[in-house]
Amino acid sequence: MNYASVENVSKSFGIRTLFKNITINIDEGDKIALVARNGSGKSTLMKILAGLDTPDSGTVWVHKDIKTVMLQQDNDFDGTKSIWDNVLRLENPVVQVVKEYELFLEEGSDDHDKLAKLMGDLDELNAWTFESDLKQILGKLNLHHLNEPMATLSGGQKKRVALAQALIEAQLHEGKCLLILDEPTNHLDVSMIEWLEDYLSAQKLTLLLVTHDRYFLDAVCNEIVEIDEEKVFVYKGTYDYFLEQKSLRQEMEQSELEKDKNTYRRELEWMRRQPKARTTKSKSRQDAFAGVEDRVKKKNEVNEVSLQIKMTRLGGKILELKNVSKSFGDLCILNDFEYTFQRGERIGVVGKNGVGKSTFLKIALQLEQPDSGTIDHGGTVVFGNFGQDGLSYEEDVRAIEYVKTMGEYFPMADGSKIGASQFMEKFGFNAQQQYTPLSKLSGGEKRRLQLLSVLFRNPNFLVLDEPTNDLDLQTLRTLEEFLLEYPGCILIVSHDRYFMDRMVDHLFAFEGNGVVRDYPGNYTQYREALLNGLIQDEKAAHQIMVDKSQPKANTKEKVQLSFKEKREFEELEKEIVQFGEEKADLETAMNAGTMNYDELQKTAERVRELVNLIDEKELRWLELSEKQA
Repeated sequence: MNYASVENVSKSFGIRTLFKNITINIDEGDKIALVARNGSGKSTLMKILAGLDTPDSGTVWVHKDIKTVMLQQDNDFDGTKSIWDNVLRLENPVVQVVKEYELFLEEGSDDHDKLAKLMGDLDELNAWTFESDLKQILGKLNLHHLNEPMATLSGGQKKRVALAQALIEAQLHEGKCLLILDEPTNHLDVSMIEWLEDYLSAQKLTLLLVTHDRYFLDAVCNEIVEIDEEKVFVYKGTYDYFLEQKSLRQEMEQSELEKDKNTYRRELEWMRRQPKARTTKSKSRQDAFAGVEDRVKKKNEVNEVSLQIKMTRLGGKILELKNVSKSFGDLCILNDFEYTFQRGERIGVVGKNGVGKSTFLKIALQLEQPDSGTIDHGGTVVFGNFGQDGLSYEEDVRAIEYVKTMGEYFPMADGSKIGASQFMEKFGFNAQQQYTPLSKLSGGEKRRLQLLSVLFRNPNFLVLDEPTNDLDLQTLRTLEEFLLEYPGCILIVSHDRYFMDRMVDHLFAFEGNGVVRDYPGNYTQYREALLNGLIQDEKAAHQIMVDKSQPKANTKEKVQLSFKEKREFEELEKEIVQFGEEKADLETAMNAGTMNYDELQKTAERVRELVNLIDEKELRWLELSEKQA
């Protein structure tokens, strides 16, 4: 069944064309990843499909029985309304009775008659499944205290409310829904991302999404649709398959381009030789020449991001943190943290939302003061801080003007210098985009410009806070290739597992209550060690703390586990492994495609149960682990 389609759709903003005459079909059960460069209109196209924007031309069709639900990057919430009111915003009998039931439970009322009536209403409307899914979604996205007004929430919390809202609305339509998600993993920690992967994979959904998370893309999607140079290309398979096929396509296009260049040179010479008076036959040749010229010039305008910068030399002393502690009220971020950075180190910072990862980066950069301890920067260190705050600019400033405020010329690795305009071209900003006001750039383009401004200063120590957010996959791949060759130090906070696995060789794992582990390996290895109960092994990972030969007055005495707690600790390790293996086996069976619908539903429900059980067991395991640390 065809759910939706766009046919010969075009969209422009002023003189800037986002896409032209593109056609995309979405069938029932499709889980499509939309791929394109920043500024090429991915978000706009999804809004058009969702009925939130209109094309300049072309046809948009959505099946009359299908509901479109969209998660946008920017959401306008009424700050006076509660989380509940925004999550359960639909005027629907099931929604209303579930909302009333949950509010009743939250209030803790002892009105047994009202409780009996609400439970009866839930039975009558067959709303228990929806109520269970609602609790799971809110719990996994760490949304609690649902009566709080939206105005009290952080930006990340509002993003999670918007995601919960979209997932819950999709549930109401029992599969007769086109769910559109624009960067759903932004502002989610890794455990949330992994849950969302499992959830979307198990649900009977038709899905269109934009994501920069390659692991997430592979886990959820069965098709990749790329918009490139106003054309649409469809790939059935994984992200690696997409890269392979795209490379083959580009090789063929390069061969055609060389042919066009030869033709262009030959026809250009002919044009220059001809008299002003033209025959009908020569007129057609002129038209053919114009077509070849357009293709050649268009291809020449396409620039790959090339990041060959000249790095300032690093001295012997780089960055030292000694006995650093930081707390916010009862929340302890760091407790007597010590570390001395060495030349060429690549460290990833991981942990759940709210444990202080971004605060740690600010302390390292001396943008935030610790409660105690010292931070010592080497005299030759030039930091490049790529943070989440984004660009700070005046609305009417053009992109090229913004770059020139940092300098007219940029030194390259080979000793040469290039102008600001040429440097921007290397980041995919063509002449038109360079003179676009910053306020008119897309979110991804602003992020790319922010990266450009960081590298323009020739840093030798890069501090990257969620660098993958809002970057298109092409820019992200090039950034990765640059970082792999980068000789300086790198300190990264990221929830992008693919990016972290490629970029870092060990981790600072923030586990809460000031506990930071220096784990020798990448994120996937750390996560597997955690799930398999190996993380407490001091050979695999050790807590960063002050030298025990120099005890501090405020150092806490070691607490021994009771006999009962030791037995529980051992059982938890076994159970986590057991549940993890069962979950993996079930997911393999689901992906085999041999189950009927009922079997698939039952298996998916068991997978959800196992995810919840594993989370509970891991939390208790961490409590006991920290107690004996």
